[in-house]
Amino acid sequence: MTIRMIGVPMDLGAGRRGVDMGPSALRIARVAERLREIGHTVHDDGDIPVKVPESQEIDNPKLKYLPEIVRVATILAHKVEGIMDNGEFPLVLGGDHSIAMGTISGLSNYARKKSLRLGVIWIDAHADMNTYETTPSGNIHGMPLAAVLGEGARELTTIGGDFRKVDPHNAALIGVRNIDKAEKEIVKRTGITHYTMSDIDKYGAHRIIGRLLKEMKEKVDLLHVSFDIDSVDPSVAAGVGTPSPGGLSYREAHLIMETIADCECMSSLEVTEVNPIFDIKNESAEFAAEVVASALGKRII
Repeated sequence: MTIRMIGVPMDLGAGRRGVDMGPSALRIARVAERLREIGHTVHDDGDIPVKVPESQEIDNPKLKYLPEIVRVATILAHKVEGIMDNGEFPLVLGGDHSIAMGTISGLSNYARKKSLRLGVIWIDAHADMNTYETTPSGNIHGMPLAAVLGEGARELTTIGGDFRKVDPHNAALIGVRNIDKAEKEIVKRTGITHYTMSDIDKYGAHRIIGRLLKEMKEKVDLLHVSFDIDSVDPSVAAGVGTPSPGGLSYREAHLIMETIADCECMSSLEVTEVNPIFDIKNESAEFAAEVVASALGKRII
């Protein structure tokens, strides 16, 4: 297929600096070359310019750097929608996970034009379903999934248009293991499908992703996968925005992505939260690039 890459070097949604270098780290890890090696055509559209936090002030401590995050996400939404209009595959490189509001808004606008149903698989250690009312930190990278499901600050829920971007019954969380108390109530209230690391321990990654993909194929026309590198255990990828012990193993992560590739139902992909500051010799970015290749068809034999 023809893949179009966009980098979003933003760490405004995070609690510490560094993930703004994620797109560069992924390029250094040869993510485009890996995809070309398995037969894809890859175009790199470069990065969306993002203002650094040092040049801005925080107007609302419950929604830190809100104006710039909304601006960047809106630009990203237009770009992703345009890529879909051209029949290409969007590959978005983050950056903190707040960028997903832009990616998914662009996909949702495309889906609405074509009368298609959009589904989202969110692979993450965190639910990212806080709102400005529940957030303990004010960091917007803890809010994007809630926002695209129509929960939270109006400035976030209306990125790309004043409508709910994804039906909660067409979205699923995989690998969660670190959820704030108030956030749990939002997860339960929305009814979003969720598989914790305990579920993966009990039932196995292959069984869970197989079941989920079967369900998604029956009810959605477009499937977006949002992969936060902190879903993986820090022993595999230490250079992440918000590390949390007890995550996916190396093989579990690849198995999930290989199974998604086998499904041939993924229409877009983003990878977020690679933080070179905490990495060792770019190993986490190398792993993330490998995972992207697995999701897009690379096999052992």
